[in-house]
Amino acid sequence: MPVWEIIGWTGSALVVISLVIPSIRKFRTLNLVGSLIATVYNITFGIWPYAAMNAVIAIIDIYWLIRLHKGAKQEYRILPVDPQCEIVADFVKRHETSMSENFPRFSKEQLPGASVYLTMCGNELVGLFAHEASGEGARVLVDFVTERHRDLKPGTVLYADSAVRRSAAPALIVDEGVAADPGYFRKMGFEAQGGALVRAVHE
Repeated sequence: MPVWEIIGWTGSALVVISLVIPSIRKFRTLNLVGSLIATVYNITFGIWPYAAMNAVIAIIDIYWLIRLHKGAKQEYRILPVDPQCEIVADFVKRHETSMSENFPRFSKEQLPGASVYLTMCGNELVGLFAHEASGEGARVLVDFVTERHRDLKPGTVLYADSAVRRSAAPALIVDEGVAADPGYFRKMGFEAQGGALVRAVHE
């Protein structure tokens, strides 16, 4: 296959793949790369309508990536809440299927005795975090965010929050089997200890 044909297919593939990525930032980034490649390909072979279309898509992606970057520092807030309040029950009900896929051992019956926090993005409720006290620290029950916000930013804000740190000291613990994706917690600074992932917490 000629090199330019490979380049053209690569650009198209990246644009298509980006459409199934739930994270806004990752979607925009991958879509931008694909659109730029497709723009270069179409200009090289004089396919001007498609070159113009992909160039416009690239400009739109750049615009939204700049807005995302500017708003990143104040985008997310963490709110401690009563574990039995209606907004928590409603959020769990609406996202029950996705929660069970990502945290298979979690159930709403665990919440009444837990410390519960909501993650807000502007006025939008996008996440739920809960942990319960144990002799060694606090065991994570769930750290869930909606698909659109599944990058590392909500977790970074969450684990830096002073209220979360005070309630979880001296350590946050994720037991084996709690999370379907333990790699996320490793990226958040958790380290393997025995069969669990542990992150030391200082108030």
